[in-house]
Amino acid sequence: MKYLIVVEKTRTGFSAYSPDLDGCVATGTTQDEVERNMKEAIEFHLEGMKEEGNQFPSAHTYSQYLEVYA
Repeated sequence: MKYLIVVEKTRTGFSAYSPDLDGCVATGTTQDEVERNMKEAIEFHLEGMKEEGNQFPSAHTYSQYLEVYA
């Protein structure tokens, strides 16, 4: 399964979340660290959903850059 994550630069490092998985977030001091932490967070999140008998949400978001002229 693949889920989109959004990574944002912060004052102290990086944070990430997945628009497809409400409440699933992670932080890290580097981009590599936040991506590793987010992968673990998603796996943990899905494991909890499975234990509760919930179905995994399908990925429904995507990313796209748009060129804008100002």
